[in-house]
Amino acid sequence: MARTAYAVILAVAVVLSARASGQQAPIGYDDTPMQPNGKWRVHDGTRPHPAVITPPPGDTPGGAPSDAIVLVGPNDDLGAWQMADGSAATWAMKGGVLQTGKGMLRTKQQFTDVQLHVEFATPSEVKGDSQGRGNSGVFLLGHFEIQVLDSYQNITYPDGQAASMYGQYPPLVNAARAPGQWQTYDIVFSAPRFAADGKLEKPAIVTVLHNGVVVHHATPFWGPTRHRSVLPYLPDMAKGPLALQDHGNPIRYRNIWIRELKDYDSR
Repeated sequence: MARTAYAVILAVAVVLSARASGQQAPIGYDDTPMQPNGKWRVHDGTRPHPAVITPPPGDTPGGAPSDAIVLVGPNDDLGAWQMADGSAATWAMKGGVLQTGKGMLRTKQQFTDVQLHVEFATPSEVKGDSQGRGNSGVFLLGHFEIQVLDSYQNITYPDGQAASMYGQYPPLVNAARAPGQWQTYDIVFSAPRFAADGKLEKPAIVTVLHNGVVVHHATPFWGPTRHRSVLPYLPDMAKGPLALQDHGNPIRYRNIWIRELKDYDSR
């Protein structure tokens, strides 16, 4: 028998024996090697335990975990949002569905590292083509766009199609559903980091799933995204709101929630 398999069997036997005798099974060790970062021992029992949350119900598509901030939910509440100029939100909201209006909508709260869930639907009636068909966008920190577009049998420039890191990377695959159908973006985003002198230390990084399919995997942004532009990072991009773009096309949004991601061992 291999040593690894034997060690696993022995560990399980120790736990089962402790349970049978009414003893507390070991929950950590204080005689193991230090991990490379020098903070904790391997299997350190004094290390902070992760916070317990309630995951989304398995039978509720788009359901939010208990520690999420619900930005668009069933209550037609736009209290988390404002227009880009800071005025009250003017986009229409009915039955838990947000309809694009004039001007960019953004959250009042600012974020850094996040997990984001967004559901959207482009119009059932197809009008226009290329960038004029179901165009909107999800802006992370207000600067880094994941494109929203009707890319079902609609050809446009690759780094501008649905789920692209706009103007930078096309999605790995086109996972778009037909017009009018609800689609999902699940996004994990790390904000850029800057030194005290304003020099970029780490770029913004994003992982995106479009309708459950990985289309970007830990991909860095070159800088902020903009039409026909390559722009530099600036220190004020380290934090910002979530924003939804008005591009003149009627897009519907629902079930938008966001989770702030913290460092390991933080509470």
